[in-house]
Amino acid sequence: QVRLVESGGDSVQAGGSLSLSCVGSGYGGRSYFFSKYTMGWFRQGSGKQREGVAAIDSDGSTTYADFVKGRFTISRANAVNHLYLRMTDLEPDDTAKYSCAAVSLWPGNKTPLEALGLLGYLAAEGQGTLVTVSS
Repeated sequence: QVRLVESGGDSVQAGGSLSLSCVGSGYGGRSYFFSKYTMGWFRQGSGKQREGVAAIDSDGSTTYADFVKGRFTISRANAVNHLYLRMTDLEPDDTAKYSCAAVSLWPGNKTPLEALGLLGYLAAEGQGTLVTVSS
């Protein structure tokens, strides 16, 4: 069973930075299982809809939601089953629980960002880590 665990959430002031990490396990110790998935981050604020934040393909190609472009950077280290999200210039609207996820290998006609924001299109997701940005 695939398991994803996030860390790095914290409380910061607007304009600050945070780095989130996600480690995958349950692949039988074989990193190539992790590496074949498109991975990503989604977030959900209190009373808000879940939304895809950033995604990274198995070859390292990245896509970002418009509201984080230029501020967030997603990266991955397949050899150690890690996914990262570097967040800079944080805004109060970024306050949310951030979760990492593996996008299903068969997402239909959904883009990775769309799949991250929806139920039923993920192969695995973590429990999330809380990011709070104060003004």
